[in-house]
Amino acid sequence: MQKISLIVPCYNEEECLYAFDSEINHVVSQMPEYSFELLFVNDGSGDKTLDIIRELAQKREYVRYLSFSRNFGKEAAMYAGFCNVTGDYVAIIDADLQDPPSLLPEMMKILETNEYDSVATRRVSREGEPKIRSFFARQFYKLMNHISDADIVDGARDYRLMKREMVDAIVKIGERNRFSKGIFGWIGYRTYWYPYENVERTAGETKWNFFSLFKYSIEGIISFSQMPLGIASWMGVTCTGIAFLAILFIIIRRLAFGDPVQGWASMICIIIFLGGIQLFAIGIIGQYIAKIFNETKHRPHYIISEASDEVEKIN
Repeated sequence: MQKISLIVPCYNEEECLYAFDSEINHVVSQMPEYSFELLFVNDGSGDKTLDIIRELAQKREYVRYLSFSRNFGKEAAMYAGFCNVTGDYVAIIDADLQDPPSLLPEMMKILETNEYDSVATRRVSREGEPKIRSFFARQFYKLMNHISDADIVDGARDYRLMKREMVDAIVKIGERNRFSKGIFGWIGYRTYWYPYENVERTAGETKWNFFSLFKYSIEGIISFSQMPLGIASWMGVTCTGIAFLAILFIIIRRLAFGDPVQGWASMICIIIFLGGIQLFAIGIIGQYIAKIFNETKHRPHYIISEASDEVEKIN
């Protein structure tokens, strides 16, 4: 019997877990031809998430869990899941039910045709989401597809069902600065994009505010594109050209008309403007250097303080 493994990253999800457990158990009963493994990854939650996960592990024989020593982030939680599941098929799914478990049977049927290696979900609507957030999200997806090799579809979710060989390829990418949406697209494999209407959280509040999403998008751009470095270089070339033309203009005006050099105020403005461009370019370069620095330290992706069974504690 083939096994389906479900990875569930959790951070302060105590209000959602019982409803999620009920939905998953219903799906499991609908798919008796498969065995299931449900791996909760507690990402340093500060509420009763871990207590509820322990309870579910006692209640359901297919439930396992890992608990981090602190909050390492969703990317680390997903990577820990990939490294520790044992299924022939692996899915990432959120506990807030914005990733409907009821889609799993249909997603599995698509994989069974052997035409695809993964079935990834994408939202075809963003109802209930702030309009400004939706606008910037769409622009981010457009930008990423123009400047990187990663294939990221507008509305793409982390919720996807993959064959084992695709998961093994993801695990081999051991970089510390992870952007999974980009990694999924970069490694290739045949992907079917499953559309569905946006579903609001069953309870609680999202942990992703506008600032955290903006920071995450910058992470993705730096991880999968060198275009910002090119922008910094071209800004330098452009400013140098403009400065050279301005010098020629001043020299010609001085020789032709004998005008004294004037405009101290405008000169100060120009100096500040050029200084700002230089700092901006240095900042872009600094972001890439910071990523290199983090990679060279070889710190673990996560540290596990508790697990339902024997696993590698540090990775």
